[in-house]
Amino acid sequence: MMFVVKFVLKWIINGVIIIGFLMYFASVSFTTAATTATALTIISYFAGDHMILRSTNNTIATLADAVLTFAFLWLVSYLMKWDLSAVEILVTTVILGAAEWFIHRYVFQRKLSVQGS
Repeated sequence: MMFVVKFVLKWIINGVIIIGFLMYFASVSFTTAATTATALTIISYFAGDHMILRSTNNTIATLADAVLTFAFLWLVSYLMKWDLSAVEILVTTVILGAAEWFIHRYVFQRKLSVQGS
């Protein structure tokens, strides 16, 4: 159950940031931005949070997430022929990196409990 709660929380936070920036910077549709955000969240959750964060620390996991985000957005932008500059990708990456740092620090490294009946 905690797997789902943590993933959904990360998906919502990442989604708000990625969807907002992609719609603003690249003028993509909500559906396209949401699909991109979902794909990035899935990759980032398993690679960053389950592999890197568990074996290293928050700083390294956040930097790895940032590198992954930049590379992913650059690749998707290139493949989809979006008008998204490196600076716009960097701005998105920095904002998302800050959010990831808080997610790792306050959610993944603490015992998040869900009240059940």
